[in-house]
Amino acid sequence: MSPVRSRRPAASVLVVTAVPAERDAVAVACAPAGIDVLAAGAGPAAAAARTAVALERRAAEGRPYGLVVSAGIGGGFAPLAPVGSVAVASEIVAADLGAETPAGPEPFASVAELGFGTAVHLPPEGLARAVAEAAGAAYGPVLTVSTATGTAERAALLARRHPGALAEAMEGFGVAEAAAVCGAAVLEVRAVSNAVGPRDRAAWRFAEALDALTAAFGRIVPVLDGWRDHDRRQD
Repeated sequence: MSPVRSRRPAASVLVVTAVPAERDAVAVACAPAGIDVLAAGAGPAAAAARTAVALERRAAEGRPYGLVVSAGIGGGFAPLAPVGSVAVASEIVAADLGAETPAGPEPFASVAELGFGTAVHLPPEGLARAVAEAAGAAYGPVLTVSTATGTAERAALLARRHPGALAEAMEGFGVAEAAAVCGAAVLEVRAVSNAVGPRDRAAWRFAEALDALTAAFGRIVPVLDGWRDHDRRQD
């Protein structure tokens, strides 16, 4: 999938979504501001692979991206992130990357606990808080899962395992892994389309969430522009 590219040169911010509908919702605000937007596919593997390719291509051109934003819609943990709200990640967490285990208080050990890597990526706190404030968004952990939650039991388990979690989606950690490998900072922004819990497609509000995503990026872009100007001054 090809990115929506700005006509302004040397954008140092890339926004990565899963699907074209999310890309288009974000591009309304981002493209006029010179921020590239890429629909990379669903799930952490596709997100990581296509984000890494985009970052490496720009680096090879001598104009590397300094910041990658994982964005889109996702499920929200009630009551912290109700449908129609926006969440900005304080932590981007691989919530189901690890191993089941009978030992300990939880029947799960993260990939970090197993000694095989990291399970959490941390966005730059000052920038992430500024983005959350501009968007009127909640600020807290956002979980990346490979299988979307479909039961109340699973939702309760994730909420217990990750206190304060606001939302779950399927791409953030993959985008963050690619950003880390390529030396870029990362953010994650999610508009909530449904509650994390029993799967009920009739209750999902895709259109409202996409509208909320567009509105949020309309307020976020000036913050990203300020970061980008600061980033250029450091070159």
